[in-house]
Amino acid sequence: MFRVAVAVALMGAVLAEQDPLDWWKTTVVYQVYPRSFKDSNGDGNGDLNGITEKLDHLKDLGVGAVWLSPIYKSPMVDNGYDISDFYDVDPSFGTLDDFAKLKARAKELDIMVVLDFVPNHSSDEHEWFEKSVQKIEPYTDYYVWHDGKIDPDTGIRVEPSNWISIFSGSMWTWNDQRQQYYLHQFGVKQPDLNFRNPAVMEEMKNVLRFWVDRGVDGFRVDAVPHIVEDAAFTDEERTNYPGVPPTDYNYLYHVHTANRPETYDVIKEWRSFLDGEFKDKDNHTRVIMTEVYASIEETMAYYGNDTNPGAYFTFNFNLVNSAGSWSTANDFNNVIHSWVDNIPEGKQSNWVAGNHDNSRVANRYGTNMVDAVNMLVTLLPGTAVTYYGEELGMEDLAMDSPSDNRDPERTPFQWDNTTSAGFSTSNVTWLPVNPNYKDLNLVNEKAAEKSHYHVYKQLLQARQEPAIQQGSLHTNVIGDVFSFSRELEGATIFVVVMNLSDSEQTVDLEAPYPSLPQSPLVHTASINSNLTQGQRVSRNLTLGPREAVVLTS
Repeated sequence: MFRVAVAVALMGAVLAEQDPLDWWKTTVVYQVYPRSFKDSNGDGNGDLNGITEKLDHLKDLGVGAVWLSPIYKSPMVDNGYDISDFYDVDPSFGTLDDFAKLKARAKELDIMVVLDFVPNHSSDEHEWFEKSVQKIEPYTDYYVWHDGKIDPDTGIRVEPSNWISIFSGSMWTWNDQRQQYYLHQFGVKQPDLNFRNPAVMEEMKNVLRFWVDRGVDGFRVDAVPHIVEDAAFTDEERTNYPGVPPTDYNYLYHVHTANRPETYDVIKEWRSFLDGEFKDKDNHTRVIMTEVYASIEETMAYYGNDTNPGAYFTFNFNLVNSAGSWSTANDFNNVIHSWVDNIPEGKQSNWVAGNHDNSRVANRYGTNMVDAVNMLVTLLPGTAVTYYGEELGMEDLAMDSPSDNRDPERTPFQWDNTTSAGFSTSNVTWLPVNPNYKDLNLVNEKAAEKSHYHVYKQLLQARQEPAIQQGSLHTNVIGDVFSFSRELEGATIFVVVMNLSDSEQTVDLEAPYPSLPQSPLVHTASINSNLTQGQRVSRNLTLGPREAVVLTS
């Protein structure tokens, strides 16, 4: 038997960030992909009014915050991550008035609203870029421009560096009108903003201010590692990974284009701005959540420190990148501890199992593990982040020719078994509805005796308990079974037990969890379990293949 204990430190309220009851610490953040949530006007595309209409679903679940993927005005070359106006809503989603209605309804339901913030780049159709091309002040240096360099052998002007775009090919594109190269870490139509220019930093603070003034409660900051590049444009070294073509992002190491020291400073400056201009005045946190795919050391550094804080939390992608249907009990233990053992003291943890860029939980872990993964996300210490549809166990849809290789996990929400799964009155939707909607939908899951929906709702009820909000974490590996407890003196204990094998397993929980009573109560059981909520069981517990259960006193 393997046993590890981790204390979740409670530092009191020396700093506002250390208040354990601040909204962003106890909530579930529910990610909505706006185009896929609910179509209110029958055009086949989800929109803001559709989200407003369905906020009651989030309230019913117990969700406290909704995060919207980009809703800004955009040519939609990269599904809204190519923004042509940071201060307006794309007409496909509605208007600023529609956003005001959404925010008002969310406030009635006590649901916080978090927006995607995409600072690294804009669309090449943005007015700023068009004026930068023409060298119209103050936009001349709003983007990263370079003359390039002359090849000594050929005398031909070439790119300033060998940098490779995340979307493959060179990061540099020549602009005939300006007679310079511009940088784009992503697509050619997504020129990078120049954060070495103080005017750009002020402009992006204005963007943040604009949306906070409209009631936004925080921001998920997109593509954070790429915000600032090496000022000397130094060539990057080859990885020498076998089989990787020279146009592929993985052909090079990215020490000069990702997680630069200046990028950490940018995040800290935004934190200082939002806290100083808003939180210090009304004592309401506007959270900064950062999207970072990086080493554990680089990721943790985005938290900053107590004297110069950065992100309120940076996304923990361990359950996305480092675990799946193949994972053993030891694997899960390692994945969890690689995060909780490295998080800076006093900082908030978080758990994410899916998003718009990754295959759905049901596909990566298997449909029989959906409830177990939701138990991890919601009951481990910290903020829980849920991608829309995970509460139903929605699945990817294989497509013959998807416009984007991430389309399979972005299909419309399955509300019921009517036309287009209740997502739209139209039979033609922007992405096809998964044909399994006839059975897998919210209405059916609500009516069923057992369903992922019921399990998820029970888990969110458990999140209100003191031991889940503030308790210590103890993990145990017992053969093929992974388990953990949340314990707080004077509070009800919670123990999660997961069988990671395809055969029946029996475990004795008495030694690892002495605080668990002789006959613990089943709080929640996965839908592939024979156990039911409220049932008393023995601490000598037998679990079926891939079965997971939450026990309490």
